[in-house]
Amino acid sequence: MVTQNDPTLLKGVEAFLFDVFGTVVDWQGSVSKQLSQHYEGLFEIDWIEFTNEWRAGYMAATAPQACVARAVLTNNRFYHGNRKRIAADGSGSTNVDIIHRELLDEMLASRKWEHLGKMWGDEKRREINLVWHKLEGWPDSSGGLYSLKKQAIIGTLSNGNVRLLADMAKFANLPWDVIFSGELIGSYKPNPKVYLGALHHLSVPPRNCVMVAAHIYDLQHAALHGMKTVYVRRATEDLDKRDSIKSKANGGEVDLVVDSILELAELFQSSAGL
Repeated sequence: MVTQNDPTLLKGVEAFLFDVFGTVVDWQGSVSKQLSQHYEGLFEIDWIEFTNEWRAGYMAATAPQACVARAVLTNNRFYHGNRKRIAADGSGSTNVDIIHRELLDEMLASRKWEHLGKMWGDEKRREINLVWHKLEGWPDSSGGLYSLKKQAIIGTLSNGNVRLLADMAKFANLPWDVIFSGELIGSYKPNPKVYLGALHHLSVPPRNCVMVAAHIYDLQHAALHGMKTVYVRRATEDLDKRDSIKSKANGGEVDLVVDSILELAELFQSSAGL
């Protein structure tokens, strides 16, 4: 089906808030490439598999149950419970650097990856943990953001921590006006206070703010608070349902469906003349 979008739905928009991992940056390709550069051993390592496992642990720590169920999870009962506590206003770290490091240590202690664990000591693990700060944007991300920035506020609304998002912005040339993170607001999406906190600080009514994400659960929860929604199809995200998600013009639940941030910027520009 050819996607139909109604650009009039973007009239009056003052701000675009973006999920970052998967939506704006290619976490899988970036992390797997960097990991291979850190490895000096003789074993054949599937770095995509290692990266996906690491990411799955992160999703278990920060994402809702429906999303976690679709991920390829390690046997990590701690983070399954940790996610539920934090999302429900319980205790737990909202610094993703800490979560990534604890997950890395657990993985390297497992039988599957213990050969790497023997090679990578504490100092090396600290260095490796920072690969998440250097994620490359999708080819359309930087140009699309610069275009949107000319006419609206653009910012992150991510479960990543502030330093990670700031470093990533510099590395990938992502020109955010503002960084909102789970660490700043005190919880993880989809906790309502993450969306509502960002809206409060922007002083923007929900109808004039767009949530942009490659994860349908994120957009579903943003819509519950009156935000407009744009779904971005990405190669690494929502693999089981990505191609079935429809725009409202096609009878679906999100306002717009696009294949790039550049496409979104073009639609926003066209809405100004309508």
